[in-house]
This record gives sequence, structure tokens and C-alpha cells, in this order.
Amino acid sequence: MPRNEADSRAALIDPALLGRGWTNDLVRREVTAAPIEFDTLTGKARRKGEGRADYLLRYQLHPRTQAVAMALIEAKAEDKSPGHGLEQAKGYRARHNVPFVFSSNGHRFVEFDATTGLTTAPRPMVDFPTPDALRARWEAAKGFALDTPEAAPLIEPYRGGEGQRRYYQDAAIRAVLEKLATGETRALLTLATGTGKTFIATKLLHKIANAGKLTRALFLCDRDELRTQGLTSLKADFGADAAIVERRGNRNVAANARVHVATYQTLGIATDDDTASFLREFYPPNYFSHIVIDECHRSAWGKWFEVLERNPDAVHIGLTATPRTLKIGERSDEADRDRALIADNLTYFGEPVYEYEIAQAIDDGYLAACEIVRREVFIADAEAIEEETGVTGGQVAEHKLSYKHDGSTASADDLKSHYGAGQFESAISIPERTRAMADDLFAQLLATGGPHQKCIVFCASDDHAGEVAVAIGNAYARWCADACEKPADRYAFRCTAKSGGAAMIPDLKGAARSHFVACTVDLLSTGVDVPALNNVVFFRYMRSPITFYQMIGRGTRIDEGSGKLMFRVYDYTDATRLLGEDFISRAPVVGAPTTGAPAGAGGSDDPLASDDAPSSSLIVVEGLTVRIEDGGRYVLTREDGRDTRLPVEEYRRRLGEALRGEAVDVGAFRRIWIEPPRRRALIDALLAHGFTPRVIAQVDGMAAYDEFDVLAKTAYRATPRTRDDRAGRFPLDNEAWLRPMPADGRAAVLALAAAFARGGTDELENSGVLQTPAVRRAGGLAAIARVGPPAQVLRDTRERLFAA
Repeated sequence: MPRNEADSRAALIDPALLGRGWTNDLVRREVTAAPIEFDTLTGKARRKGEGRADYLLRYQLHPRTQAVAMALIEAKAEDKSPGHGLEQAKGYRARHNVPFVFSSNGHRFVEFDATTGLTTAPRPMVDFPTPDALRARWEAAKGFALDTPEAAPLIEPYRGGEGQRRYYQDAAIRAVLEKLATGETRALLTLATGTGKTFIATKLLHKIANAGKLTRALFLCDRDELRTQGLTSLKADFGADAAIVERRGNRNVAANARVHVATYQTLGIATDDDTASFLREFYPPNYFSHIVIDECHRSAWGKWFEVLERNPDAVHIGLTATPRTLKIGERSDEADRDRALIADNLTYFGEPVYEYEIAQAIDDGYLAACEIVRREVFIADAEAIEEETGVTGGQVAEHKLSYKHDGSTASADDLKSHYGAGQFESAISIPERTRAMADDLFAQLLATGGPHQKCIVFCASDDHAGEVAVAIGNAYARWCADACEKPADRYAFRCTAKSGGAAMIPDLKGAARSHFVACTVDLLSTGVDVPALNNVVFFRYMRSPITFYQMIGRGTRIDEGSGKLMFRVYDYTDATRLLGEDFISRAPVVGAPTTGAPAGAGGSDDPLASDDAPSSSLIVVEGLTVRIEDGGRYVLTREDGRDTRLPVEEYRRRLGEALRGEAVDVGAFRRIWIEPPRRRALIDALLAHGFTPRVIAQVDGMAAYDEFDVLAKTAYRATPRTRDDRAGRFPLDNEAWLRPMPADGRAAVLALAAAFARGGTDELENSGVLQTPAVRRAGGLAAIARVGPPAQVLRDTRERLFAA
């Protein structure tokens, strides 16, 4: 019988690599977090199974230096072709920042060289490159040698070892240090919110410092909370050598530190009107050897650029959560501003040396899983979907009209000829729309776990946020009365800069019995970490991709303590169309950074700008009929290297195609499924294509079914059976097999079938299944052993559970 993937690696690939000089210390298994699965019927999520394990080849210059990853191997079963895993390996290559990838079945291998674009013909494993040979090719590709002074930071060990960093963080750190080793002094990193950009910056600076190449560094950010977060991380490695920049009397508190942590406001460079007084007073030109700019997408390249101009010889590293691949089709001031900022970042720093976007982090299990729920809002009188056409003045002229600021009557002559959807709540206010959306959102919460979920609702203005808070609060009060529940304190609340919302952020983050629904504009869009946040809601029309990414980033953090492993985006304004598309205009090739408006501009809560419409010009239209319909459910996933929302039907079709590529029919699929190593390899292959069974289980209401039945139905149109049905039929369908067994052995096997009913295939593959109370009551391992070898009994049980 051919060896499966795990056996092929152990019996063939590992010995062959060892024979070519790849000792155990040069081969690393990078394991991701266990994938997150969630069920929309129960509203719960859990980590399930094992994470993806990637097989890296690394070179270590000396025993006490950091090993540097150079290549990735994708191992496949012995009966697969040598190149069967090559496309999968290519998909992992950029994530690990390595130029070479290999695929092998244990007998032969195929190589893809990203530096040349060439793929080799299959070759025997005895020809596999040695460590020294691969190092020579890697150095030629990178343009520097590992044993040169320029590469010293790259081979500096991690403080405390490698255990605390994740694979993509190591890849990002290496990418920056590799660029600096070639003599470049600027680098840009793009990583999704919540993936540890501050951790990366800390490790980067610490490696550079230990290599003797750092004199003084500046960590620059634009919010106090980001500054506090940065200081905490930096102190973990630098101790007292990291300090916050602030004035105390006539001195700078951070004067004696090696790493200075500052905000733009502290340095006096937040706006064009600032004079950079603190910067000029305490920091002479070329004071810093290294500058890290956090959230550089918000920089605006305005007055604060003076920090870089005053330190032209320093290394400049930009950190951003905004993907390079963004597009917005419509023309707007916000889009033009974002386009300019992206262009400026790329012009100044160059292309990102490493990118790790939100969908990839979700697939890896490092960010909370995301379900997108689209809701379409219709104004019946207008007979139009607001997102597309808005309303005309004539369509609303027959209704009650008034000015918001004083309630005085407005006339039809005061109306504009047309109001685009983006002008709702800034030029024209429709109270029925606000109430209908609030009621609909509350109904969605009731259907997905109840009303006591932490939510952020992004609104169009300060006034709109207050109105939304009232409408949601009223829906909650009615529910409490009907359910005879005691209302929570401050259930829905306005959380804006104008309303003093900053004082309520701690309650949103930490209070378990109050402050559930925060209605805001921009105050909570960035720099605020709410790990337990369950929902991000868009009642506001979005035109800025940068701001949009900041907003959905509020929900991505996992909170193991509260059990939060997923979040939902409720999209009432088609905001999620902004996921991962390209800007239409191209970045300029040359030229100094522009001085456009800050990226955060566009809402009343942004500390850098305000564009709230004056209430005196806001016309209220009453008496319109509003209805809300299902706009579909989507999966936040990756396609062609970018974040995207994929309709579930299309997701289902592609998942079926990917599965049939691994198992041609349901019989082949069943044979793979009952063998744990082959099953895990199959799931890994699906994950590599961006698919997981949980999505179909959610949409089709298949929480009661095992993944086997979910996938068999999706790919092969097999009739699914619930876990309870399979376990319930097991004694009858297998009576002839069970009858000869000792009584305790038979009872133990039936307990295994019952365990399957509870937890599915994963439960039977759990090493502790033989120690569960039900199995132990039946006699435990000893009883199983009287039936046969335990591993064989488990296999036979799985096979019979899935027999039809």
C-alpha cells in the first residue's frame, strides 16, 4: 500500500534531506493556529482540528545565530506525482518570504525558483540541493552574503527564543532586514489590524540594536492608545531604554532612552498649523538612526513629514494595515485622498516588502473569522435601492419637511433636485430609515445569539449616531418588556468625540453588563482595541477604503477569554464592496510626497478633521415607507491574492471543484476520510485553496451534520445524514460485526459511536476519546483491546459509520 503524506515524509523525505546535509536544526515545521469554525444557527465558534504545518528549510551561519528560512517543501503521498503539491507550495511561498519552493513524493522532487520563474523537471532526491548550495543561490538572489556586517541584524537571535513569534511575523522581520542589508534605508510593511505590527517593530529594532547598528530610534504614532501599546511592547525587550516622549518642565522625559515613543501631537506636527516646536527644541537633525512610522497610511504626508526630513540618514520603516491592492470605482474626495496617500506611501517607501492581509490571517486562525451579512434598504416611495440611486427632490416633496436645527418648515423649493445615498443624514434625514435599520439590526442580533453582544455601529454624523442609539435602545426596551427582562444599563449609546465618547470606551471594552452598542462616526475607527467586539455595523456610506479597513479591523481580534473567535459585519450601505480592490489611478514614479488632507478626514470624530454638515442645512423628511431585505451572505476570503467577499453559492461551487480535484468520487473521498493523516492532508489542501467546510455548514443549516456529509453533499451531491442518524443506525447496520464481541467491548464501541454523535470525526480522532467517561464506564481501553488493536478498532468504527 502506498505511503500517505505523513509516512512519505517520515520514511522517505526526511531521510533523503538528512542525507543531503539538512539536519533537524535546519528543518522547521511552522504550524499555524487551529482553524476557527462557527455556526450561524447557534452563534458560537470554536477552534477545531490542527493548524496548517509548513515545512521550511533554513540556513544557520553559526550555532548561536538565527537560522534564516530559504525554501519551503510541500510533501505529498508516495503515489502522487512529484509536482502534485507545487501550486500549493507556490501559494505559501510569499507568506514565508522564501524564493524557492519544492514539491516531493519522497522519491523525486520538483522545484520552482521565484527569482527566475523557472520550474524544473522531476529529479531524484539524491540530487536535492545541499544547505551550502541553497545558501549560495539565496545570497545571489538577495544581493548580499549572510556573513557580511550588513546582514548582522538578520542573523541576530530572537530575545527569549522563537517560541513567541508567528511565522508571518518572522517573515515580515526578515523581509525588512533583507532589504536593509542591500543598503536600502526605506521599507514598508502591510499587515492587517490585530496581527502584531507593534511586536514586529519591537523585534526589528531589538535585532538591529543587538547587531550594534542602532543609536537612537523613534516609534511614531498618531493616537495615545497606540503610543501606550507601543511602549508596552518595546519595554518588554528594551526595558528602561524605551520611554514616552513628553515635556516635563524644560526637559524631554525620553532624553536618555534609546527608543523614543511619540505621537504627532506631542512633537507638534499633527496639522499644517503646528510649528514642530517640540521636535525642533529637543531633536537636532539626524538625531535618530531608525524611525518607525506606525499607521503610516494616516500620515497625510503633511507637516509631520518634517520628522523624516530632519533625519535623512535614518532608516525609515512604515507600518500600515491598508493593503496595497485597493480600488474604488466611483470618484469622490475620499477616494482621491486615499489614492494620493497610497501613491505617496509607495513612492516614498517602495512596494511593501511583505504583506499579510485580513483574509489570510483569518484562514490561518490568527484573526477572528468573519461573516458578512448584507442588508438592502429600500425607500418604497422612491422605488429605488438607496445604495444605487438615492432619491429625487420630487419623490420626497409631498412629505412633511422641516429643518433639523430648529424644526421650522421646509418647502419643496428648499430641496435639491437629487440626493445621492451618500448624502443621507448629512443633507437629508429620513427618521423612518434610521428606525427601520435599527429595528432590523436588533432582529439580527436576536437571531444570532441575543441582544447582549458588543457592537460598533458606524454612523454618518454625530447627530445620526445619537438618533441610531435612541432607536436601538428603544428596540431593546421593547424586547426587555416583552421578555420580562431587566434592561442593561446604557445598552446603546452615542460614542463620539463631540459627546465625550472617549470616556465610555473603557466600558465598551470591559463592562460585561452594560455599554453593548456603541454608535459612532470615526472615534472608534482606529487605535481602539475591543477584543470582545462581536459585530461591526455600517449605517454610514463609505467612500474611503483606508477608513473602511480601519473600521472592520475593530472586530478582527480574537478574545479566547470570552470565547470570541468570530465576528459579523452587518452591511446596510454596501461598504464591503471596498474589500481588496485596486485603485484605478497609478502611483506616481517620482516626486515628493503630496500634502493632501489626512487619511482620517471625513468624519466628525477624527481628531485631525471634521466635515459634519451644518444642522441648519439638514432637511428632515418624514412619512416615507422603508423596507429592508436580505442582500445575501458572503465569505470574507482571498481571491487572486486579495481580500474579497465571495457569494456563498460561488464559494460552494469552487469548494466542490477543489474537493473533486483531490478525490474523484465519493468512494475515494470516503477512503481518504477514515484515515486521519490522509484526511488532515485533504483538509490542508482545501485550506490552501481558501476553503473550509464550516461555510457551507453555516449557510445550509448543517450544524447537525459531520464535515464528511457537508463535503459529500457539496462536491458529490450525496444525500447527507446527521451525526445522530449515523450513530443511531450504527448498532443495527453493524449487528453482525458487534454480536461476537465481548459485552464490555461492544459497549465501548457503541460509546465511540455516541462520541461521534456529539463531536463528529474530530471526536473519534481525539487522542482522549478512549478516556471519555462513557468509554471508561464500558471498560475503557482494556475493553477495546479485547475487540482488537485499539487503532484498528477506531478505524473500523469510522469506516462503518461512513459506510453509506
